[in-house]
Amino acid sequence: MTEKVQTPTGLARRPQRLSGQATTDRMLKTAVAMLGNSGLAVSLEHVSLEEVIREAGVSRSAVYRRWPHKDLFFRDVVIELAKNATPEITYEEVGLLRQVVSEHEEWLRTPEGRTGLVAELIRKLVLLDFDTLCQSTAWRTYLTLNAAFLSISDDQTRDQVGAALTESELIHIATVASAWAMMTSLFGFRMRLSIDASFTTLASMLDASLRGMVLAALSDPTIVTRRVFAKPLGAIEEANWSLPALNCVTIAWGMLEPDPDVVWDTQRITMVRETLRALKVEDL
Repeated sequence: MTEKVQTPTGLARRPQRLSGQATTDRMLKTAVAMLGNSGLAVSLEHVSLEEVIREAGVSRSAVYRRWPHKDLFFRDVVIELAKNATPEITYEEVGLLRQVVSEHEEWLRTPEGRTGLVAELIRKLVLLDFDTLCQSTAWRTYLTLNAAFLSISDDQTRDQVGAALTESELIHIATVASAWAMMTSLFGFRMRLSIDASFTTLASMLDASLRGMVLAALSDPTIVTRRVFAKPLGAIEEANWSLPALNCVTIAWGMLEPDPDVVWDTQRITMVRETLRALKVEDL
């Protein structure tokens, strides 16, 4: 029997000879991945540059040519973290979306049912998002970056981190807005014509509400588990609602209305079913 050869790690791994840019990319990617597991503290003193070098499998001398001082490396790590700090839409969300619609497909046949279906989607998807954010080290990193970057003493670094956070935030809000625009259109809704606002506005309001609840849960953990038995606006039946979902459904129905131009018939319902069956994370 042939013995399986293990890929060496850490000190046993021979450093690869890489270009300067490849060394930079691998070091930053490795540091971001390590912080993704442990979370970012207010400082980076708990991060060992030597450990990052070992995990990245790069030449120590090449690293110190690129970053003569540890602080210079940490500066670039923080900027790299800020570029990808916001959460993304997940496969679990797409799967839950399909599941909810499949369980209540008959609701698509009436105006009240479609409103109730969107309310039920909000109830379950917001709870999934909230629980995910509360448990996410990447999200804690994002909060830490937002709270701490203004205290960075170096003006250039502070401006770079701030710009990266802003760009990351704009991309995130655009992604959320696009997902809401697609889903509300699919189920026959639009932004209220009486309100001069876009899906970007709606996404910003919903995102701010969810983040506020996550922050509040840090000092009041009962927010995570608290449920209200309610039938909020648009819901078909009473159910247990999380506080974040109640917030979001209230915001959503203040901004959305049925689209009178959408004709609901068998062909439309079939289109909704087929669209959801083919839906991918990349489509949102």
